[in-house]
Amino acid sequence: MKIVLYCEPDHATWIDALRTALPEAQVERWSATLGAEADYAVVWKPSSDVLPGLGRVKAIFNLGAGVDAIPDPDHIPPAVPLVRLDDAGMGEQMVEYVAHAALRRYREFDAYAQQQRERIWQPRDRAPKGSFIVGVLGAGVLGSTVAKALTTLGFPVRVWSRAQKRLPDIECFAGGDALAPFLSRTRFLVCLLPLTAETRGLLDRDKLSRLPRGAYLVNVARGAVVVEQDLLAVLDEGRLAGAMLDVFRDEPLPLNHPFWHHPRVVVTPHVSAVTRVQESVNQIADKIRRLETGQAISGVVDRRHGY
Repeated sequence: MKIVLYCEPDHATWIDALRTALPEAQVERWSATLGAEADYAVVWKPSSDVLPGLGRVKAIFNLGAGVDAIPDPDHIPPAVPLVRLDDAGMGEQMVEYVAHAALRRYREFDAYAQQQRERIWQPRDRAPKGSFIVGVLGAGVLGSTVAKALTTLGFPVRVWSRAQKRLPDIECFAGGDALAPFLSRTRFLVCLLPLTAETRGLLDRDKLSRLPRGAYLVNVARGAVVVEQDLLAVLDEGRLAGAMLDVFRDEPLPLNHPFWHHPRVVVTPHVSAVTRVQESVNQIADKIRRLETGQAISGVVDRRHGY
């Protein structure tokens, strides 16, 4: 069995881990020659010449939960599965990040930090937790994991997804017509949507303005889901109270971008959930062995929908 890896610049780390997890396989760094002979390919942000050369692969594994970094999925034959990571340790990290953001907002720690700078000793009235409605955009593996975790903190949680989902103790909305009523009562909005043709620019001025005044946004999905200039406008108007952003249209975030110094924006450098090598490799190895024995696997991307 031959496996090629395209992952710059950390190819050596991944190759070593794949060789350890799949000792029965020959694992090599991608080249045009080896790509044409490979049984499987493991890729992250492949250049445009990689996919057309994978002539006989049985599956292509993407080293991420989202596949928007695949340059042209049409180069992959329809019969060849494109497989994303299901979780591989990312769910736990997402929960940590979003729970921190939710508690920071709900308990008003930013306001207390400002009071400290001004040497003000003044306890603040706390809003009832039942009024702090958390809305999660996206109910896939990561979105569902985050939504369930936030219910354990006592927050009322709702989710919105393209197709109907059923999650215990969580109000589920689905489809375009349900988006406006979903947003209308959400005080704390978490974006965990994949980036597709339908979600690109979804959170524009109109959608953001449907949130209650004083709502808060957290984006840990993809930067291009949010129209950045529209977000800045509703922040400056005081319609939104703030935003915590881990992903951006352009990364690294340009040094002259207004987000860097905006008083209502918290910026982190795409660290909400990093891909863990060992967990990812173990998952890929298990799926390859299942494919080799004719078994079904999870994480196969529906290319009509982009996830």
